[in-house]
Amino acid sequence: MASRPRPPLAALDLEPDELLARLDDTVTSLVWERKALPADDPLRRQPLSATCLCVMYDPFSRTCAIASAGHPPPMLAGPEETPRVLDLAVGAALGGGSGPPFATATVPVADGDVLALYTAALPAADRPEDGTGPRLLPRVLADVDRPMQDLCDDVLYRLRGDALSGDAILLLARTHAFPADRAAAWPLDDDPTAPAIARRHARSQLATWGVDEDTTYATEEIVSELVTNALRYGAPPVRLRLIKDRTLTCEVHDSSPTAPRLRHAGTVDEGGRGLFICAQLAQNWGIRYNGQGKTVWTEQPLTQRPG
Repeated sequence: MASRPRPPLAALDLEPDELLARLDDTVTSLVWERKALPADDPLRRQPLSATCLCVMYDPFSRTCAIASAGHPPPMLAGPEETPRVLDLAVGAALGGGSGPPFATATVPVADGDVLALYTAALPAADRPEDGTGPRLLPRVLADVDRPMQDLCDDVLYRLRGDALSGDAILLLARTHAFPADRAAAWPLDDDPTAPAIARRHARSQLATWGVDEDTTYATEEIVSELVTNALRYGAPPVRLRLIKDRTLTCEVHDSSPTAPRLRHAGTVDEGGRGLFICAQLAQNWGIRYNGQGKTVWTEQPLTQRPG
């Protein structure tokens, strides 16, 4: 029987530094596997390491959480932002087996800013022959309002190919805030009436967004279960947020770092079904942690009301 593929680390809602730490564990395991190969195996003599840059953008807080494992820090540019390389603590390359722990830096960004991520070969080829004067990437990104493809093409056509020491890869990403009319949030009192109030908030907002009745009913059930769990097992303050994008996201945040556990309650059990019900009604769910507690979230497909 074929085993199911493991979910990618990015789907586990890990912070960038923790994600890199898990990647490092995997690469280090592969390094030791190579060392255990027979002495005449050519693969044993090939070094195994990699660099990685993890960037997570939050369109609500307009911040980027960034961590690096031996990879060049990104450059940030914007209409009101002079192009600059971000000042980050760069950890050891993956599989190095030593060095300080990875660290996450939180960088504020403005609407329309551009992040430039690149391999180490690009800055080397970008350097003028005399070693002085402005470098190519900052010059191109100084006019950051141009279309993204034009910016990439400008860098590509100006690069001195003979100066490349390896593959030069450039990735540009423009940040945008999430539209205010497609998200709604409510603080909830630490009170037994909170689940009912949360259901009413959800139904009213989904009606405003024109969400179909079946999805609305499922969302009410999800909201009720998540808020009940947050009140019973979490810690105040509790907050509900709904996000309408390609899918409908329901988030319930509380201040406790304790993770809820999906249980399969017995027939005679009076409780323990909340997260199981949410998992059945949603196409995806998870838990995201930060310094203020945790957020339990679900995602549902969207079907608009006819007419």
